[in-house]
Amino acid sequence: MKLKRIGVLAGAFNPATRAHIALADAALKAVDEVICVVPRVYPHKHFHGAALEDRVEMLRIAGAGRYRVEITKGGLFIDIARELRRPDTEIALICGRDAAERIIHWDYGEAGAIEKMLDEFSLLVAERGGRYEPPAHLRHGVRHLELGSDFSGVSSTEVRRRIAAGEPWEHLVPPAIADHVRTIYAAA
Repeated sequence: MKLKRIGVLAGAFNPATRAHIALADAALKAVDEVICVVPRVYPHKHFHGAALEDRVEMLRIAGAGRYRVEITKGGLFIDIARELRRPDTEIALICGRDAAERIIHWDYGEAGAIEKMLDEFSLLVAERGGRYEPPAHLRHGVRHLELGSDFSGVSSTEVRRRIAAGEPWEHLVPPAIADHVRTIYAAA
């Protein structure tokens, strides 16, 4: 039985950016389906900004039906992978180089934890300020994802910073959600 390849792009999407959409679109060339995941709980960061429903709506509009948008209970990659996995699927988590480095080098409090996780999901990694080269013993679980453009300076944090500073930001978000972003973040 051939497994359905599911690409999962998880994040706060606070707000969704052109980089998020580029990652999801690029992943569609490597997997059968992309799911953008907005966790209810963020175990490693304090959240502020747009409400959960607003972030989901921005993703749906920005994606224009090219991928599914889901809310998950868990916020850790392993929890997200387990929540979305079905018997006929394999999961690939989509991220940039910076996120891949955090995932691979994180102290999970258990020797060999990342190796065990990469048995349950793989990583599709796009360049972000450089190409990611995983340690040799983990290369089986990490694949390169070609974006075609450099999105290193595009982030949700930068969008929020620019809005707060009164600087141009519209070029950092998909045009379809610019009005939503303006309404949500200008009031903050």
